[in-house]
Amino acid sequence: MTDTERAKLKDRIAVIAAWIVASLFFFPIFWMVLTSFKTELQAIAVPPLLVFEPTLENFSLIQERTDYTKYAWNSVVTSVGGTALALLIAIPSAYAMAFNPSRHTKDILMWMLSTKMLPAVGVLMPIYLISQKLGLLDTKFVLVVIYAMINLPIIMLILFNYFREIPKEILEASRMDGTSTYNEITQIVMPLAWGGIASTALLSIVLCWNEAFWAINLTASDAGTLAALVASFSSPEGLFWAKLSAVSTLACAPIVVFGWLCQKQLVQGLTFGAVK
Repeated sequence: MTDTERAKLKDRIAVIAAWIVASLFFFPIFWMVLTSFKTELQAIAVPPLLVFEPTLENFSLIQERTDYTKYAWNSVVTSVGGTALALLIAIPSAYAMAFNPSRHTKDILMWMLSTKMLPAVGVLMPIYLISQKLGLLDTKFVLVVIYAMINLPIIMLILFNYFREIPKEILEASRMDGTSTYNEITQIVMPLAWGGIASTALLSIVLCWNEAFWAINLTASDAGTLAALVASFSSPEGLFWAKLSAVSTLACAPIVVFGWLCQKQLVQGLTFGAVK
């Protein structure tokens, strides 16, 4: 076997392996969507049914029993709001760390990132009591603040790496012209790093949308997100798999479409966020 043939064989194996891995990740989504069009009896049939007469009964029932639009709007507001607040904090902070670093800059970044290892349930009680004391339970505001804080370490790390790619000579020239720090950030750094900021924002929105722990524990009917709506279909009587699959499909569909449309920017954001 020649080197060319060996290289082609390796490429084919890599493609096959990639398709296998992709299929394993996609199958749960496929099965969830498939189950959403079944009746409850069909959903629990053994062996599982692959051929059946689809029904929209589950989706109609969800629309009748719940206000899907309100939960979806809450998800949009909290995801976009949490991302905006995190960027408002992260951009000037990443600017300071990228262009005015100290010998402890990387240690601070690693310490911030290490807070992601903290189990959320470990701080649930104090945050719940603080929110209760301030009258913030079941409000979108508390979710916006929490989403911003839990995603801030990742956003900081990604933006720090983006900002480091900007030539310092540009900033030095602007400082010689007397540009203020505010104008330097808004008129030079942000336009030059706009692609990185946008991809970071997209990634943050996806992470906020998928967050379920805090939405379930800190909200109810007023500020509940789609994650809380999905959890509400789990009852003491048991799990109704067809209805649960239908509401999960409705909860996942917007962000899956959004992620598919923005996949290039999301991959770019994750790549630039890697520690060099």
